[in-house]
Amino acid sequence: MNARLMVTSAALALVAGAAQAEDLTLCWAAWDPANALIELSKEYEAQSGNTMHFEFVPWTSFADRMLNELNSGGKLCDLMIGDSQWIGGAAENGQYIKLNDFFDANGIKMDDFIPATVTGYAEWPKGTPNYWALPAFGDVVGWTYRKDWFARPELQAEFKEKYARDLAPPATFDELKQIAEFFQNRDIDGKTVYGASIYTERGSEGITMGVMDVLYSFGFKYDNPEKPYDMEGFVNSESAVKGLEFYKSLYDCCVPPGSSNGYMGEGVDAYKSGQVALQMNFAFTWPGFNTDANVGGDKTGYFANPAGPNGDKFAQLGGQGISVVAASDKQDAALTYIKWFAQPDVQAKWWKLGGYSALRAVVEDPGFATSQPYAQTFLDSMAIVKDFWAEPSYATLMQSSQKWFHDYVVAGNGTAKEALDGLVADWHATFEEEGKY
Repeated sequence: MNARLMVTSAALALVAGAAQAEDLTLCWAAWDPANALIELSKEYEAQSGNTMHFEFVPWTSFADRMLNELNSGGKLCDLMIGDSQWIGGAAENGQYIKLNDFFDANGIKMDDFIPATVTGYAEWPKGTPNYWALPAFGDVVGWTYRKDWFARPELQAEFKEKYARDLAPPATFDELKQIAEFFQNRDIDGKTVYGASIYTERGSEGITMGVMDVLYSFGFKYDNPEKPYDMEGFVNSESAVKGLEFYKSLYDCCVPPGSSNGYMGEGVDAYKSGQVALQMNFAFTWPGFNTDANVGGDKTGYFANPAGPNGDKFAQLGGQGISVVAASDKQDAALTYIKWFAQPDVQAKWWKLGGYSALRAVVEDPGFATSQPYAQTFLDSMAIVKDFWAEPSYATLMQSSQKWFHDYVVAGNGTAKEALDGLVADWHATFEEEGKY
C-alpha cells in the first residue's frame, strides 16, 4: 500500500467514525455504467473495509420501483443514484439527507462540478445552494451516425446533387430530417436501411425525453419567466407547436418499421444491427458503440443536437446524482462512499471505465476532449442542456406528457396544438392541486 492510499484509507476511516465494517446497498438503473461502477467500487471496498451490494433495476421500471421504495420508507437502499427529476420530491418529502454540512466538513465544493449537473442533480429548490446529492453521472441526449455510410463517394455525390451540400452531420433539425429522408428505405450492401431511430416509448418517460429534446430548440418554455407555473402561451406557443409537428414528421417519414414504442434499448439495437443512419440516444450508450464489432471505431460518429429554426440549440439533460437515503440505518458509512467517490483520482478512473464524470477537473483536463471519439460531443452537449420538471409532482407531470405526446406523434390523434393545449390543462391542474397555480 503506498503512502497516498494509506492517507485516503485513514480519511475514510475517520469519516466512518467506527471500525466496524458495514454492508452498504447502492440502488441504480441496470445499464452499462452500473457495471462500471461495480468495478470502480472494488477500490472503495479495499480501502474502507465496507462491502458494497448493488440493486440495479431496468430503466423501464426504474422510476416505479425506486420511487415506491422512497415513498414507502423502505430500507433496501443506503445510497441511491436517482434520476434528476426526483430531486424535488425526495428533498421536500425527507427521503434524501441534506448534504451541505457534510460537503463543507469534507471540502467538497459544488463549484468543482459542471454547473448544469449541480443544478440538475443536486439542488432543491433550483437556483439555491441546498444540496441533496453529489453529481454522479453526467448524461445528455445526442446523436450517433453511420460515419462509414456518410463517407461513401456515391452517396456523397447523390446527396450533394440533391441538397447542394455535403453529406455531413447536420447543422439544423431541417438538415437532420433531410439526411433521414435520404437514407429511408435505401439499400446499403444489399440490406434495406432506415433514416433514424428516435424515442417513442409510452410506458415510462421515453417519448417525453425525445420530444423535449427537440422542442427546446424550437422555442418551448415550461412556464412564464415572470410568473412561475403559468404555462399558457409558453408550453403551447406557436414555436412549440412547430417543434412537436416536426417530431411527428420525423416519426412519420423516417423510422424503421415497428418503432412505435422504442426507447434507449431499442435505439441501441436498431443502431448496432445496422438498421439506421441516425440514432437519438443518451451519451451513456456511446462507449458501447465505440467498441462494438459491427459499428465501432471509425464506423460511428457523434454530434450534439443541431439548431432549431431560430438558431437555438438545446438538449435534454439525463444523468443522476448520488444521495444518501434518509431511511437508511447506515448513513455515516454511506457518506464515506460519497466522500471517496468525489475524489478527483476516482472521478478520473470513473471516466476511463465508461462513467461520465461531472467533475470539472476531469472534463476540463486538456486531454479530455480527445480521450475518446465522443468526448468533445459530450462536452458540447452538456453545455446546452435543459431538463424536465423536477417538482415533487414529477411523476404526474410525466404521465401527462407521455399520454399527450404519444397520442399525437405515434397514434396520430388530433393536432400538435391540441396536444399541447391538453398538456397545459393537465399541468395547470396538477400545480393547482398543490396550490402553486
